[in-house]
Amino acid sequence: MLPASGQEIEIKVRNASISYNKAGDKNNPVIIFIHGFPFNKQMWNPQLEVLGQKFRCIAFDLPGYGSSETAEEISIEYYADVLDSFMHMMQIDKAVICGLSMGGYISLRAIVKYPERFSKLILCDTQCIADSDEARKKRYSTIEMIEKDGLGPFTEGFMKNLFTENNLQSNGSYVKEIKNTMLSAKPESVTATLKALANRIETCSNLNDIKIPVLIICGEEDKITPVKQAQFLHENISGSKLVLLQEAAHLSNLEQTELFNKAISEFMIL
Repeated sequence: MLPASGQEIEIKVRNASISYNKAGDKNNPVIIFIHGFPFNKQMWNPQLEVLGQKFRCIAFDLPGYGSSETAEEISIEYYADVLDSFMHMMQIDKAVICGLSMGGYISLRAIVKYPERFSKLILCDTQCIADSDEARKKRYSTIEMIEKDGLGPFTEGFMKNLFTENNLQSNGSYVKEIKNTMLSAKPESVTATLKALANRIETCSNLNDIKIPVLIICGEEDKITPVKQAQFLHENISGSKLVLLQEAAHLSNLEQTELFNKAISEFMIL
């Protein structure tokens, strides 16, 4: 099991109940963690447990995931608005945002819409491109598979791309936890999110406008958002820092937790 971290609380955001965990003193700098698809806030437990000793860390379930209520809609645009509303409800004027994969898509969209809300940006195993026609067709084929066969076959296939081969074979606690998280997700949220991912707009054209400090982290064995995408972000965001983690794939925060946390901790005090 991923270590439990912080206190689970609910707050009303845009007519939906949002569940979040928190750790750390409220007077410390704030880091808000946004989970990837199709996970929930628990994927950030190893970060809240350690980084919460130095910073005020908050991880929340996006609408439709974890303990949050089903969303009125699911889109990257909507999730970016939810982030802004969540910060308002939490009375957080400005924060460091850390998003992994889809969480990175949301962060990049949010910084376009609400640039004044963020002091620093951490992009993990993510990219700025929109789906190609081929990728879009694959997502819709996956939707059909889930609607026909449920989340089981989808989960089995997706798991192969989330972790390194060594970690998959060892089948450690966090591998099992992520698999259980996927299997327990709401199928309607998963299919709606696949549509949202297929139809998201690119944010690459906005990278030059980012003026705050940016940390980019990527597992060297990431197949979903490969290193070349992290390098593109680094090359196009002025002054950004790139950290590549060996023996890590898409969920680098779980496979190389110590190095991942160290990178964030050092970035926070720059």
